[in-house]
Amino acid sequence: MKKPLISITMGDPAGIGAEIIVKSLSSEDVYRISKPLVIGSSTVMKDALNFIPSNLKLHIVENVDEVTGDFGSIDLMDLNNIGLDDFKYGKVNAEAGRASMEYILKAIDLAVGKKVDAVVTGPIHKEAISAAGFHYSGHTEIFAEKTKSKDYAMIISDEDMSVIHVSTHVSLREACDRVKKERVLTVIRLADQTLRDLGIEKPKIAVAGLNPHAGEGGLFGDEEINEIIPAIELARNENINVEGPVPPDTLFSKLRGKQYDIAVVMYHDQGHIPMKFKGFVYDSRTNRWSSMSGVNTTVGLPVIRTSVDHGVAFGKAGEGRANEKSMVEAIEMAVKLSKRK
Repeated sequence: MKKPLISITMGDPAGIGAEIIVKSLSSEDVYRISKPLVIGSSTVMKDALNFIPSNLKLHIVENVDEVTGDFGSIDLMDLNNIGLDDFKYGKVNAEAGRASMEYILKAIDLAVGKKVDAVVTGPIHKEAISAAGFHYSGHTEIFAEKTKSKDYAMIISDEDMSVIHVSTHVSLREACDRVKKERVLTVIRLADQTLRDLGIEKPKIAVAGLNPHAGEGGLFGDEEINEIIPAIELARNENINVEGPVPPDTLFSKLRGKQYDIAVVMYHDQGHIPMKFKGFVYDSRTNRWSSMSGVNTTVGLPVIRTSVDHGVAFGKAGEGRANEKSMVEAIEMAVKLSKRK
């Protein structure tokens, strides 16, 4: 079977993006399932090869037809847009922000033009891209704008536990205002379709309440009564297997116990906190993350986009001690989705 061509953006040069890419592509398993193409800077990638250290070689390509997908070398589309003298590891830098945006825009162009099968994004720094003149709250919004997508959402997955968000990078006050029947229904539909695309014939979907105890019949807020329950009822009329609103304080234990396949959450931290509690394990004895798992997938786009579920990790950038597990999982998810496309 033809292996999908997966483009991987390097992320912010001042962060751990290049390092986790090199470590991920040190696994022959990645090459058994895909042909990875890194979009980034040869200067930064070479530095990562040195400080890890790694015996992998760089294979510079100008177009996708030159990608070999051979284990032992990294196919790199070198945008040659930043040098080591232009930034410092672990520091916010406008030049690094600009470079990271250029990797993303190139990857989107390749995906929209069907030159690659999927995009996996390395971590970026929002302050850095803003300093470079690009005012986005994250990858999700960049991809949505550049692909002219209206109905989209973010899914966070870790093994067989997943959440999908009604809103993400907005203030908590604005997030409450965004809990509207039409948006909740859209996200329920996206959850159902995405899990079907992944091979789950009849997904079991739970919808979280916004308020404590899911509003307690209107005692603690009326969003459940006015917005969330009507959306659930409409989804059931479309033969979607959905329950709720489920009180948030018990929902994630049920999700972990496989009572549901996915949870629709109302705002960023309602979904991110339990998922990162599950996937991120810090060991104070070694001052290292012994596990950093999880995948971010943007659904509702005309292209496939997955990402690591962590940031630039400036506190360890350039030191060779970053954990690549989330990047490997993001590549695996991109492959899985591209095969179902």
